[in-house]
Amino acid sequence: MQSLTRACLGSAALFLNVALAACTRDGPTPPIGILPTSCPGLNLGPLPAAVTMSPTTPAAVRILGNGRDTVRYQAEVAVHGNLAYTTSWGVRQVAGNKVSIWDVSGDAPVLVDSLIVIGATTTGDVAVSDDGSLLVVATERSGGSIAIYDLADPRKPQLLSRFNNEDTDPGVHTAEIGRVNGKLYGFLSIDPGGTGGARLVIVDLSTPSAPREVYNKLAGNPYVHDTFVRDGLLFVALWNDGMQIWDIGACGQGASPEAPRVLGTVQTVGGQVHNVWWYHDPNGSKRYAFVGQEGPGTVPTSSTGDIHVVDISDPLAPKEVAFYHVNGAGTHNFSVDEAHGVLYAAYYNAGVRALDIRGDLGKCDASQRDSVAGSNLFRCDLRLTGRELATGLTDAGRQVYVWGVDYLNGNVYASDMLNGIWKLGAAK
Repeated sequence: MQSLTRACLGSAALFLNVALAACTRDGPTPPIGILPTSCPGLNLGPLPAAVTMSPTTPAAVRILGNGRDTVRYQAEVAVHGNLAYTTSWGVRQVAGNKVSIWDVSGDAPVLVDSLIVIGATTTGDVAVSDDGSLLVVATERSGGSIAIYDLADPRKPQLLSRFNNEDTDPGVHTAEIGRVNGKLYGFLSIDPGGTGGARLVIVDLSTPSAPREVYNKLAGNPYVHDTFVRDGLLFVALWNDGMQIWDIGACGQGASPEAPRVLGTVQTVGGQVHNVWWYHDPNGSKRYAFVGQEGPGTVPTSSTGDIHVVDISDPLAPKEVAFYHVNGAGTHNFSVDEAHGVLYAAYYNAGVRALDIRGDLGKCDASQRDSVAGSNLFRCDLRLTGRELATGLTDAGRQVYVWGVDYLNGNVYASDMLNGIWKLGAAK
């Protein structure tokens, strides 16, 4: 979510805690003496193959249709099957307490129903479980919670539980979900304030009617913003403390969501680490994590922040190797078509950007890289190496401010704070 929202902490009525968790305070950080020196259980696959490219003029992503909403600012988007779920942020004409349900089977998304989340002024994050059985919505500004819905009828989600406790105060900024050893967990990034600074809370969702906190830790400077979980690794966006990699079951050394271990940290150029995607390419390589930087911005006219490419070949010593920059705009959230090696990035006032991320991103000619002042860091410029495939919504005929994207089955769905949801064709 955008950093400017941190200054807009609206208030709302307190709501009933349906499922309070028994928890331990400030889960332990491994002492220096027992920090892991390797991760033997982690297989990062082969080295990425070299791909020779040169700069080209990016194509235009085809606009298929728009589902319009100008009453609330749209926030995140999650697509499952023929339905898309979009949340809402802050206060426009009314508060952002709504989750919209769109039928996206045709070219133009059609609103079929909605949820009003009691007590919320922002429902900024939304996720569908990998089996399609659950919808999880994060709420802010009134104690903070996640609302968990049964998707037996995906057009009519039914509330199963509402999880909040003192550790989710004052707001759950993002809520990612993922499985570790077959069990579903929620990874909640908590706004600073309430019981102290920013906090990461991990919740066992294996019984969704009774979620249970299993770990929490003060983290981030000044925010812990987002997470990405996959194959027993948890990537944590710690804003100006960088991106951190936690073992929660990948290394085969006893770590778990209940007892994480820190592996490595990287300070990407400029800080402001907002979001992460760990890329698994179609050839089996798992060497790169993509980090979104979110600098200052103003709805609906401006934004700042680059995409940073981090080589995690050594997860104990990750290193930034490449970047992508758009003049006059900054990135927000990502979605990746991994089968074809295309990263789609929401770029606020610059619409959607599609990047070719196949092969070795850390090798380039001297003319295609920059040096970072005061360091020995050299980074490949993805624009100069010909990685910019396409742009989207720059020809929409109206101002856009794209918050999130979700790629599914050959289409890209973009949540636009100003205009609702767009359905786009994939980049070619």
